[in-house]
Amino acid sequence: MTYDIAIIGGGIVGLATARALLERAPSLTLALCEKEAQLGTHQTGHNSGVIHSGIYYKPGSFKARLCVEGARSMVEFCEAHAIKYDRCGKVIVATSDEELPRLRTLYERGVANGVPGVAMIDAGRVREIEPHVRAVAGIHSPNTAIVDYSEVTAALGRDLVARGVTIEYRFPVSAITRIKGGGVAVSTQQHTITARRIVNCAGLYSDVVARLAGAAPDVQIVPFRGEYYFLRPERESLVRGLIYPVPDPEFPFLGVHFTRTIHGEVEAGPNAVLAFAREGYRFTRVRPRELAGTLRFPGFWAMARKYWRVGAYEMHRSLSKKKFVESLQRLVPDLKAEDIAPGGAGVRAQAVRADGTLLDDFSIVSTPDAIHVLNAPSPAATASLAIGRHIAALAAETFSLQ
Repeated sequence: MTYDIAIIGGGIVGLATARALLERAPSLTLALCEKEAQLGTHQTGHNSGVIHSGIYYKPGSFKARLCVEGARSMVEFCEAHAIKYDRCGKVIVATSDEELPRLRTLYERGVANGVPGVAMIDAGRVREIEPHVRAVAGIHSPNTAIVDYSEVTAALGRDLVARGVTIEYRFPVSAITRIKGGGVAVSTQQHTITARRIVNCAGLYSDVVARLAGAAPDVQIVPFRGEYYFLRPERESLVRGLIYPVPDPEFPFLGVHFTRTIHGEVEAGPNAVLAFAREGYRFTRVRPRELAGTLRFPGFWAMARKYWRVGAYEMHRSLSKKKFVESLQRLVPDLKAEDIAPGGAGVRAQAVRADGTLLDDFSIVSTPDAIHVLNAPSPAATASLAIGRHIAALAAETFSLQ
């Protein structure tokens, strides 16, 4: 058969997009192409599990609007599907007077974005919420929550299959060709499906898939690995909820922080270091062709010239547990090196322009027969259901869906 739409990528954004398309047009026939043997294997399965509230993002941006809307939708989805979540709350803390202006700016953003319950708090209130934190002031976001996005992904997958969506597992797309008379052939080395339209939600390979489809994106994905430690069980009492620093406004990463997981553990991290493969979850994972693609990209070198000091520090911190601990001690001085053990890692698909600019907002572009999600880093998991509805609305217009 020829499907109405083929969605490439079985992460949480691809699944949410399929769900939203069916909500808008229930008669659509959909195929979802996932290169792994299960859904949500990469960015979805390696994130920290936070349902972000929307404090960080520039008012009016896609991130700001879709995060606040998406957080509300995510909680409603979890309640409807009996998925455990916890509104454990979050503090963003300034550890010096120099950080106070940036903290105030974040608070103003949170208010402008309609984040529920967000409040500026003094050092005493910070200590009431997180007794082991050292801070001069903070922001409290009581509605920030945690969840296991793998459970969300599994529930979305079950719903889609029940509604007739075909999920093609082990389907690594290697070619996309137009069919004479209309339609698109989406192929692996062994198999081909046909569809009238495609939606590219390929995450770490979104730019590659866009080019296979004949698009000319003005960005390239540069992978950044984020490495975590776990607090040892006997020291998990150092952290009650979520503890974040004031982020560097020039760099679209949030800095190392403490995150309590829905399973009761406490993660510390992540840093942000260049990965030598798009799925480079370990320092030793190198894919020469992918690394060469990064090094040939002019935007990488423009970015490196701009952020070389930050990049050198992040690499040093990656290789030095002592430096990692020092960063964490700015937030929780009682933490000691022996209190943490190596944890996992994730890889962020960061879109970079040729001039070295790091895209800070979601980027979704369309052609007559395709929609490409070219930049969907954090808070994409939080915002996924809202992103899906945005893509479905765009598809209705672009593809003339009935």
